[in-house]
Amino acid sequence: MQYSLLVISREATVEEIGEEAMEWGRAAFDAYAKSLDAAGVLVSADILQPVALSTTVSVRDGKIQVQDGPFADTKERLNGTFVVEVPDLDEALRWAAACPGATYGAVEVRPSAIVFRDGAWHPVG
Repeated sequence: MQYSLLVISREATVEEIGEEAMEWGRAAFDAYAKSLDAAGVLVSADILQPVALSTTVSVRDGKIQVQDGPFADTKERLNGTFVVEVPDLDEALRWAAACPGATYGAVEVRPSAIVFRDGAWHPVG
């Protein structure tokens, strides 16, 4: 079964949390990604740029609308994703609990419904 581990937390700058905490985060997420990969469960991983660099696109009545910034303005942000392939929800929850982001934010675990592989869509589960 494939799950997305969505890392959600308050977005902070180096000035807000300090270089030592930023270095801890870099090392912790590097070790986490490597442990997922070594276990053979990592499908993909992304640590996202700050939300200020996002652009939101929608189409209404055939017209493209482009908005600088995120879709919703909230205190907590989606800061990264890890997609894992594991036998069940319990295993996905175990990996989510091991994510460094769970110590200062939250990790939402969401099962995949359909995945795109080898040029086609495939149901999961």
